[in-house]
Amino acid sequence: MNTYHLSPTLSPAPRILIIEDDVELCTHLSNHLSRRGFALNSTHCGDQGLDLALHSPVELILLDIMLPNESGLNILARLRHARGTPVILMSALGAEQDRITGFSQGADDYLPKPFSLAELDVRIDALLRRVAIDCGVAKPLARHSTSGLDSDARDFTCNGRAAGLTASEFRLLCTLHAHRGETLSKAFLYQQVLHRPYTRLDRGLDVHVCNLRRKLAAIDVQGIRIDAVRHQGYVLLCDSA
Repeated sequence: MNTYHLSPTLSPAPRILIIEDDVELCTHLSNHLSRRGFALNSTHCGDQGLDLALHSPVELILLDIMLPNESGLNILARLRHARGTPVILMSALGAEQDRITGFSQGADDYLPKPFSLAELDVRIDALLRRVAIDCGVAKPLARHSTSGLDSDARDFTCNGRAAGLTASEFRLLCTLHAHRGETLSKAFLYQQVLHRPYTRLDRGLDVHVCNLRRKLAAIDVQGIRIDAVRHQGYVLLCDSA
């Protein structure tokens, strides 16, 4: 029988939800992160994990891909319809396609198993730091006053419609806008947005750009374009003054 532990929700510490079916690993991660001062929720079952992700306050989710009852990728896809909570995928699956699938469905980072606690700490700290920075961002992006970056929701809105950006997509848009008109290299964007080195076979950034373009087009955003510059990177062009 799968059980899960609920930490007090009134704690001011950042709240992390661990969805991991390996009981020993889940306990190990929970004990380590609790010692670091985080408030922890955890479950070993996919359907319970989805329920917690949707209905409990949480700042970050550690999500295994291979889960009973509901796969991690299905949980991620369903979560992204409702929330932009940062998600770090954990999996022993190491194929490039698995990473691409995870990023295309809205993952913010990916940790291949086995990983060290030191690497986990660095990834968590970087992601929470980026979220904190995102919360302080609120800028108009297009010329129309009804369009802009919403720092509270960490999203982009146009005429009252939200794009439904993930945390990584929001960071990407903020970074491109801060350097609008300037071509940014993939190496720079990987460090600034994804906080990991760029390698030639890593398509994570390209997937995020594709998703960002699609979501902006879906809410009929005008006057904003993200162009690929061959052998260089990406540039954001817009009508803002």
